[in-house]
Amino acid sequence: MLMKPLLLALSSFLILHSSFSAQPNILVILVDDMGFSDIGCYGSEIPTPNLDALAAGGVRFTQFYNTARCSTTRASLMTGLYPHQAGMGYLDGLKLPESKGTHAKLDDRCVTMAEVLGAAGYHTSIVGKWHLGQQNGTPPWERGFQRTATTQFGELYFPKERSKDACKWVYLDGRKVAADSPEVGEGEWYSTFMFTDWALKFLDDAKASGKPFFQYFAHGAPHFPLKAPQEVIAKYRGKYKIGRDKLREARHKKQIELGIVDAKWPLSPRPPDVPAWDSLSDEDKDRYDHLMAIYAAMLDCVDQSVGRMIAGLKERGMYENTLILFMSDNGGNAEGGPRGITQGEVLGSPDSNVFLGMTWATLNNTPFRRYKHFTHEGGISSPLIAHWPAGIPAERNGKLEHQPAHLIDIMATACDITGAVYPAEFKGHKILPAEGLSLLPAIHGQPLHRVKPIFWMHEGNRAVRTGPWKLVKKFKGPWELYNIDEDRTEQHDIITKFPAMSQHLIRQWEDWAATTFVDEWIGDVRNDWGEEHRREGEAKKKMLGKKQ
Repeated sequence: MLMKPLLLALSSFLILHSSFSAQPNILVILVDDMGFSDIGCYGSEIPTPNLDALAAGGVRFTQFYNTARCSTTRASLMTGLYPHQAGMGYLDGLKLPESKGTHAKLDDRCVTMAEVLGAAGYHTSIVGKWHLGQQNGTPPWERGFQRTATTQFGELYFPKERSKDACKWVYLDGRKVAADSPEVGEGEWYSTFMFTDWALKFLDDAKASGKPFFQYFAHGAPHFPLKAPQEVIAKYRGKYKIGRDKLREARHKKQIELGIVDAKWPLSPRPPDVPAWDSLSDEDKDRYDHLMAIYAAMLDCVDQSVGRMIAGLKERGMYENTLILFMSDNGGNAEGGPRGITQGEVLGSPDSNVFLGMTWATLNNTPFRRYKHFTHEGGISSPLIAHWPAGIPAERNGKLEHQPAHLIDIMATACDITGAVYPAEFKGHKILPAEGLSLLPAIHGQPLHRVKPIFWMHEGNRAVRTGPWKLVKKFKGPWELYNIDEDRTEQHDIITKFPAMSQHLIRQWEDWAATTFVDEWIGDVRNDWGEEHRREGEAKKKMLGKKQ
C-alpha cells in the first residue's frame, strides 16, 4: 500500500531537482473578497494582463477551494490545517467560551509556513493583511515572519483612512506606526502600491541575506469599503451599464471557451432578490455602474502590483526560481444586500463607504451559486495560478488542472519543493499533523491520489467533497447532494436518488467534525443576504407607517 505514494514522491523529487539546484523562493499572493471569475484568465472582462501572463506561463487550477471567509482561509493557508484545528474557526475577533476550535487566535497546536520555512533557512516576510488574532496574542512577527509591514485586519487603502480605528495603523516589524506617517509611505499613497514598495524592499533584504525567501503578500483589495485612485476608477465608468445579466453570460461563455468550466454546467439563475437589469432606472444603472467601476479599479491596481513584483523578481535575478501562487480568500461578497452601499460625496475616496453588494457578487462568482460565508461553490471556489519557470515544465505552460485542491495543500507543497520538515513538535508544543497533499504532482500533470475527503464548516454552513460527490447544507437547512462532475453549478439536488451515498457522506462529515475541534455554530442564521435585507426594509416601512 505504501509503494504508490513512495514512488510518486520519488518521481516528484526527481522532476523537481532535475530542474534546478538551489532551493526555490516562494511568493504567495492572496487577494480579499475576489470572486472566481474576476480576472481575465478566469473569464473576466477586467483587463489583468500581468495575471494572465502568469497563467500563460504556468498552471491554472479550476477546482481550488478556500474556506468561505477571511480569517479561516488565512489560518488554513498558513498552517496546512482546517481552521478549527488552527484555533480560527471563525472570523478574527470572535472568542467562544469553552471553545475547542474558535479562540480568535492561532493555537499552539499549529505551526505557520513562515515558522517551518524559517527553520529551513528561509528569509520570511509578510506585507498586507494579517487577520489571525494579533489583538489576542498572535501577531505575524511572533509566528515566524522576520520582516513585517502589515495591518491588523486590512481595509486600509489611504493614509488618512475613515474606517475603524484598527485600520489607521501599520505595523512595521512589530512597531505600531500611524498610517499617515512618512515612515509608512510617501505622499497620498494607495495601499496596494504602498505595500508593493515594502514587498520589494523585503526582496532586497532576502537577496542581501543570501537566503531563499518566502514572502506572503496579502492584499486588502478588493475587500470593502471599496476604494481606489479616482483616475483608475474613471477608466471603468460606463463600462458596466450593459448590465449584470449580459456580463454574466459573457463571462460564462468565455469560461467555457477557456476550458475553465464545462459547457454542460448551466449558468446559475439570477437570485430572486436581484432585480432584472432592464427593470432598473437610468439613475440606478449609473449607480451600479459606479460600484462595479470602483471594484474593477481595485483589481486593476492589484494586477499592476503583480506586474511590479514580476519586474522586481527579474531585476534581482530571482524570477526563474520563484514559485508564485495567486489565489483569493473566499468568493465574491454579497454583504450590503442587493443594492450594495454607497455613502460619501466622492465614491471610492478615503471619505466614502462602498459595498459592492449582492447584485454584482452574482457576477463575481460566475457561474456558481451563493457567496462568501457559504459552502456552496460560489462561496468556496477560488482561482489558483501556479507559476514557476524553473520548476514547471514548459509543456505545462498555460495548462488547466481540474483535480480538486484546497488551501490545506499549500503547506505540504511548500515543504515538498523546499525540503523543509513539517515538525511534530515546535517550541515545546505538539503540532497536529498537516492535513493536505503536495500539489507538485498536479502542477506537473500527475494524479494527486487524494484519499481523504475535503471538508468545510463556517457559520454552521457545511460541506464535504470526495471524488465527484459533494454534500452541502446551509445552517439549519437540509443537506443537498450534487455530482460536481455533472453539475458543478449545483442546480440539481440528487440527495433522494442516492440515500446510501448521502448517509455515508454525512457520517464522514460528523466524524471529521468530532476530531478536528469543530464547534457548533451559535450565531445568527445567514441567508443569501437579499432576503435578509428585504425583510429589514419591510420592517422599517411598517415602523414608518405606524409613526405617520
